Amino acid sequence: MNNTTATLILRERLILAIGRHVDLVIWQLPSPVRGSQHHYKYRLAYVVNDVCVLRYDNEAGKGDHRHWQQVETPYHFSSIGQLREDFLHDIKQWNFQHRDL
Repeated sequence: MNNTTATLILRERLILAIGRHVDLVIWQLPSPVRGSQHHYKYRLAYVVNDVCVLRYDNEAGKGDHRHWQQVETPYHFSSIGQLREDFLHDIKQWNFQHRDL
């Protein structure tokens, strides 16, 4: 990513509870990251007790994908709004599945 031409759209850390936080970083780019079809570079991470348990990103060459604990799967990016909605939905799912933690 060329930082001189990228525009930071969002950089935010949300503390959800003791030991749980969300990091959201989204850049708008002049051209797509290799492997993606859109003009955004993003990283949305959910961290529990210092372990990233959920992450959406579009690493150059890999394109858009999601990490659910140790499993990586492709992600179909349609918009920033939908990305955020899907990510927040997955946080709720993760918390439901791990409510005993």
